[in-house]
Amino acid sequence: MVNMLLLCGAVLVACILASRFSQRAGVPALLLFMALGMLFGSDGLLRIPFDDFRAAEQICSVALIFIMFYGGFGTRWEAAKPAAAKAVVLSTLGVAVTALLTALFCHFVLGFQPLASFLTGAVISSTDAASVFSILRSKKLGLRYHTASLLELESGSNDPMSYMLTMIALSLMGVGESGNLIWMVFSQIVFGVVLGLAVAVLSVIVLRRVHLGDGMDSIFVLAAALLAYALPAAVGGNGYLGTYLAGILLGNAKIPHKPSLVHFFDGLTGLGQIIIFFLLGLLSYPTQMPGVLLPAVAIALFLTLVARPLAVFVLLAPFRCKLRQCLLVSWAGLRGAASIVFAIMALAGGAETGYDLFHIVFCISLLSVAVQGSLLPLVARKLDMVDTEDNVGRTFNDYQDQRQLHLTRFRIQQGHPWEGKTVGECNLPADALVVTIRRGEESLIPNGSTVVQAGDLLVVSTPIYQDDGGVSLRELPVEEHKDWIGRTIRELNLPAEVLIILVRRADGTTAVPKGGTVLCQGDTLVVSEGEHMRPA
Repeated sequence: MVNMLLLCGAVLVACILASRFSQRAGVPALLLFMALGMLFGSDGLLRIPFDDFRAAEQICSVALIFIMFYGGFGTRWEAAKPAAAKAVVLSTLGVAVTALLTALFCHFVLGFQPLASFLTGAVISSTDAASVFSILRSKKLGLRYHTASLLELESGSNDPMSYMLTMIALSLMGVGESGNLIWMVFSQIVFGVVLGLAVAVLSVIVLRRVHLGDGMDSIFVLAAALLAYALPAAVGGNGYLGTYLAGILLGNAKIPHKPSLVHFFDGLTGLGQIIIFFLLGLLSYPTQMPGVLLPAVAIALFLTLVARPLAVFVLLAPFRCKLRQCLLVSWAGLRGAASIVFAIMALAGGAETGYDLFHIVFCISLLSVAVQGSLLPLVARKLDMVDTEDNVGRTFNDYQDQRQLHLTRFRIQQGHPWEGKTVGECNLPADALVVTIRRGEESLIPNGSTVVQAGDLLVVSTPIYQDDGGVSLRELPVEEHKDWIGRTIRELNLPAEVLIILVRRADGTTAVPKGGTVLCQGDTLVVSEGEHMRPA
């Protein structure tokens, strides 16, 4: 147990450090996670034995649920709506066309059996949400013509189609669910949509009407993501489609504590990506890759240069997209974790292909992330598709943090200088704005002529401070300085570079310090200080 925990901790630290390195080196972090897994694996330096496809499939499937959910939750529909029709076409028909073309190539060029060819095309037909999200966010890649939104929506929503094609292929091979294929397709789509949206609607009602307490809302939404997958899957529906749609509805609904939910799922999704890519690297055997390198490279080249561009150009033709946009969308068809997880599902289900499906798909994904992912920013610049005035973060529901705003509130006491004045007369800083005024049970949307009254609670927005490392905060208990008790702040002999910014009283209340504020026993001072600060 202890050794396992040590290993897990070491792996997470190594992956986090690799992520920091990737930002400087321009290499996709997910590629480094995979490389670390290979380093730890049976053929690596540490030679950790791991070849349990069933366990890997279960672990990766759970991680994929949260990645899919957050792909929907983090998508801001208002920004993504202009590209929605194109994304839906690519995530459905585009996946089917790509799978069909790849299957034909595998059968007629590489000599694979027909059903095995169809299975291969199915598992690698979707683009990888984790890879696309990671690269666009880490590179802050704003793109013209709503292309970033198009790629985000497509990659987040096309895994369910690839999953459905994989299940159909397994059914035809006699190792999956048997039965009427028309009913399978119907149940996959209808149950996935209906139950996923039902879970989301009920979750929104609960979050709006029930106060769940600190942190419980995050756990509740996590449970909703699991239910949105499990309920459709239990009755033959597409669980990935259900959880993705639930994520979109919840992410764009007016629910409390949404910024904290974004932070929670951002961390959870990051952990899921580390687990998936590391585990896939751990499961691989690099010594077996030379034997599958030629077919893997051939399929990767066909996907990148023929199947994906052909599907994109044909399906986007009715939308009259520009040539350079179609070229960039074609290049951005990254394969990654989802394809490998679906290949593992097929093998864990007992599919016999006559070749090493896992390592072929693994090599294709490795090449795609390494080559296409690394060159994506360069290709975007060469095609003049980078929009320097656009922020890719606007595609996501990161709200306050993405907008670089901070909200603060303060009560107008009797005798306050602003009492009786209009908002326009309050001499607010140029970057500050009164967002709302709480007056008793009412919430007022203020304008310049709104009069401020005693007892009002003002909510003010200001630009958030970007910490440059020069300022740090620390707590200073008054108990450690007995001679301060009963004295005012102006009487303290503090260094000039130290400023008291908050006084926390023993009863839990806080006070903004002034020169005449008297310190009491049990008080704690919050002070700001910095190595490079000097007195004004």
